[in-house]
Amino acid sequence: MSHIVVVGAGQAGAALVARLRTDGFDGRITLIGEEHVPPYQRPPLSKAYLMGEMALERLFLRPGSFYAENGIDLHLDETVVAIDRADKVVVAGGRSIPYDQLALTTGSVPRRLSGAIGGELRGVHVVRTLADVDAMAPDMAAGRRVLIVGGGYIGLEAAAICAKRGMEVTLIEMAERILQRVACPETSAYFRDLHRAHGVDIREGVGLTCLNAADRHVTGAILTDMTEPPFDMVIAGIGISPATSLAEAAGLEIDNGIKVDARGRTSDPAIWSAGDCASFPYRGQRIRLESVQNAIDQAELVARNMMGADEPYDPHPWFWSDQYDVKLQIAGLNTGYDRVVVRGGADAALSHWYYAGTRLLAVDAMNDPRAYMVGKRLLEAGKSPAAELVADTGTDLKTLLRA
Repeated sequence: MSHIVVVGAGQAGAALVARLRTDGFDGRITLIGEEHVPPYQRPPLSKAYLMGEMALERLFLRPGSFYAENGIDLHLDETVVAIDRADKVVVAGGRSIPYDQLALTTGSVPRRLSGAIGGELRGVHVVRTLADVDAMAPDMAAGRRVLIVGGGYIGLEAAAICAKRGMEVTLIEMAERILQRVACPETSAYFRDLHRAHGVDIREGVGLTCLNAADRHVTGAILTDMTEPPFDMVIAGIGISPATSLAEAAGLEIDNGIKVDARGRTSDPAIWSAGDCASFPYRGQRIRLESVQNAIDQAELVARNMMGADEPYDPHPWFWSDQYDVKLQIAGLNTGYDRVVVRGGADAALSHWYYAGTRLLAVDAMNDPRAYMVGKRLLEAGKSPAAELVADTGTDLKTLLRA
């Protein structure tokens, strides 16, 4: 009987094993995860769960009984320490587990502050896993002072939660502006104004020199703007890195993640990969997509291809972020844009449309689901409406779909 082993019990791993069974795979399936709980949603961790608005069980992607009922051998709190490609086994829990096909859905790991500047002090946190958020929660009391390091979406979402908890929030971003790597200046300005309106002290072009401490607990920071503010806790939101160490040790090709072809196969024909850890060819370049949508879609494609479908991956990327009462929805990838069209909407809705020449690349929609849905459908259809039509608030966006 054929045996598929999946290493990594996050969103991608859970989607992959479920799709295998849905599509009729009747062999053995083993899913191995390092955490002590079944696969769960990550986005609500730093939002509803941290705010106490979501119970632990509601985080789970599927009931714990799902795996046994579907013949999926779920190994929790277990780390795969090696892959023996010659003998086709993974080593975990002191034993060797044979596989016929192997999928690596190991996800990503948060970048941490260097220990040399105080990154290992108590009171310094990252936001990635359930354990991370549970460790952070006791420090998040009203009136306490928190430093957020990093002005990307992770840092901004953390800042919003802390501000809503009544904390005094300072956010520093070493680049010239928040969201500089991922968004246009117009989107940066929108979220800068939003956070400042909620009392967040945003400092752009400011980095962290080191953290101060007493009894190995953070007490403050020395910043590159020559200030030394006191803090009770620190949250590092400085990005994530693909979890490739296991694949690299096994001799698989690495290129900004575990390198896979358009079908999700690695340099070893018996090993596949999907999710945050995998880089794949996309329109003449090699990319990774760090999103729930990609984790699910790519993993389900890999499941079908492990069963012989031979389908290439052609994603239509979309993302979202919740901050205060604003829902940001993003369709497409803005890489290479040279123009941004700003479109206002009803009730303070706003959208930013990215163009490269006359080609539409992406849309950022703030509390504007209509603009998001139309933009997403245009991108999926390969249509690029004239920028002048998009900018004209008299244009009914739905008519752009019929052009």
